[in-house]
Amino acid sequence: MNESKISVRYAKALFELGKEKELIDTVIKDIQLVDEVCKSIADFWLMVESPVVKTSQKRASVKQIFGDRINEITLNFLDLVVKNRREIYLKDISRNFLALCRKDQGILSARLTSASAIEDSSKENLSTFLSESFNSKIELEEVVDKEIIGGFVLRVEDQQLDASVSTQLNKIKRELLSNHKK
Repeated sequence: MNESKISVRYAKALFELGKEKELIDTVIKDIQLVDEVCKSIADFWLMVESPVVKTSQKRASVKQIFGDRINEITLNFLDLVVKNRREIYLKDISRNFLALCRKDQGILSARLTSASAIEDSSKENLSTFLSESFNSKIELEEVVDKEIIGGFVLRVEDQQLDASVSTQLNKIKRELLSNHKK
């Protein structure tokens, strides 16, 4: 089965369960915690990915790590994922679940990539502008990437505005090379 189909199916199942039990906000917080642990604790992720570690050991580890920190529904879901040997999809399941929740709540995700950090007031102004433009709540993520040299790249869902210096320089380079060949 396709990896994306697996993670989407599990994410939808958890989303439906959270809605049905009227615990969606709790499950969102739980999954954010799980996602953070997966991304930030390398030893945990190594254990999850390891084919050498037995499923029973993984289940026990998940219960020990998250047992008293997350809701029983989320813990049972994680146990099911590990029991079904789908734990390597946890990051994707988390991402898909959170995307479903944002869509359900009418929140669009936006990513602003710039060469240096943006002031908080500028981020607030941008967030307000995007919120009014898209007539929706905006969840703005800031990424600093020195490779773009200057300017910014703004991505809202599947739309992108690239006003970076590196892109402009690449356009000029391509133009000069194509004119040179003529």
